[in-house]
Amino acid sequence: MPFTRHTLKKAERLSSKTGLSTLLSKGKWGVQGPLRYCCLPDNGQEQARIVVSVPKKMFRRAVKRNLLKRRIRESYRTQKALLEGSRVDLMFVYSSKEVLDSAVIREAVGTILTTVAGSLHQNNPKE
Repeated sequence: MPFTRHTLKKAERLSSKTGLSTLLSKGKWGVQGPLRYCCLPDNGQEQARIVVSVPKKMFRRAVKRNLLKRRIRESYRTQKALLEGSRVDLMFVYSSKEVLDSAVIREAVGTILTTVAGSLHQNNPKE
């Protein structure tokens, strides 16, 4: 069984102002558990890109915000194979007022990724 590395490279992160503004203006919003997400298919890139946000309004301490962002990124990293090379921009926004366990966040991210992948395959039935 080959060992696969679950990495999150710089090219997989959405950081440009134009990319973010396009995602926020044209993307479709949804909610799954403690996460809100915005999805924009066909981003013009070779792979999926993500951005993670935890509002300072809900968690004043940077330690908690960073913990939640780490948990969301880790959940995405280990499950990004669900998107299978789709070209989509995703934004995850943590919307619960309490710090939830990694398992809850992982389940929510997995559900979001399967929902997004399903909607992408419905819109582009090339196979």
